Amino acid sequence: MIRSNFPSREDRCELLSCVKRQREDHGVARRANALLLLDDGKSCVEIAQVLYLDDDTVRGWHKQYLSEGWDAVAYDGWKGGQSRLSVAQKAALCAWLEERFCRSTVEIRSYITAQFDLRYSHSGCVKLLARQGFEYRKPKALPRVADVAKQAEFIAMYENMLNSLADDEAVYFADAVHPEYQSKPAFGWVKKGTNPTLKTTSGRARVNIHGALNLETFDTPFVAPITVDGVSAVQLLAKIEARNHDKRIIHVVWDNAAYHKGPDVRAFLSRKNCRIHLIQLPPYCPHLNPIERLWAVMHQHVTHNRAYPTQKLFTEAILKFFRKIIPEQWHNFRNQVTDNFRIISEQNLRVLE
Repeated sequence: MIRSNFPSREDRCELLSCVKRQREDHGVARRANALLLLDDGKSCVEIAQVLYLDDDTVRGWHKQYLSEGWDAVAYDGWKGGQSRLSVAQKAALCAWLEERFCRSTVEIRSYITAQFDLRYSHSGCVKLLARQGFEYRKPKALPRVADVAKQAEFIAMYENMLNSLADDEAVYFADAVHPEYQSKPAFGWVKKGTNPTLKTTSGRARVNIHGALNLETFDTPFVAPITVDGVSAVQLLAKIEARNHDKRIIHVVWDNAAYHKGPDVRAFLSRKNCRIHLIQLPPYCPHLNPIERLWAVMHQHVTHNRAYPTQKLFTEAILKFFRKIIPEQWHNFRNQVTDNFRIISEQNLRVLE
């Protein structure tokens, strides 16, 4: 006796896809198979189970056979997905679409009806667009006024600095992050038909982290102030210095936030034996700061698809990530947190106005 459940879940899905595939010769064979099984004395329910159909479909084929004959049942009428638009019409549609950003097929279907006197269903329009090379996507946010020349200048400076970096020098990237005490749903694979949910929280409080990252050693000093300001910036710089007794110069790269250039920071840098050398990122260039990628890893591990009953537990989870998970698992993050910089330019992008 052959036991059930012998194919894997993936193989079973592929087999079902093959059985239900819309192909004319396959559909005709299934109709013939259903009628023969009916003639053999099988019930519509039994045949539907065997052929993975609905029993009403089998009854409909039988009724049509009795009234119109086999030729009527064998005629599928399926067009094989052929487009009803001509080559010129498809070119016109593509040109029209490239001039605008349509958020649904309603506008596109209306245009097709008005211009070409053809009516498409939603699913038919989706398939038509896919054949023409279009996909449903959300625009990415483009950093405001990200000067291309300044980006290139910074990348060149950074590469030259690394190539000439002495043994008694270190490079840190610094920034602040403010995780909000609120559940953050994130995409994931679930079984079709299920409805995963995530409990929300009642608060909107934040945890402030002012941190830094050394890509060479993956050292991540940080402070957790009540407010991110010049005082927390000085506390972070002091912590970086304290963890690098053997370094003559410590290059710290961060953005142009006001508290990074305020009187507290200037007073700290004016000390006689200060070893911190600050480097400002170009304006609106968070993509040139690798610590932003560390924040993304933190959210993946701590906030995405997780609900914390209290803000205290949420804060503890955030701090645990920096105090324990990073030191113990930093080698797992190396491929995600890198300095593989690239220049963001409008030249190769379609900017929506």
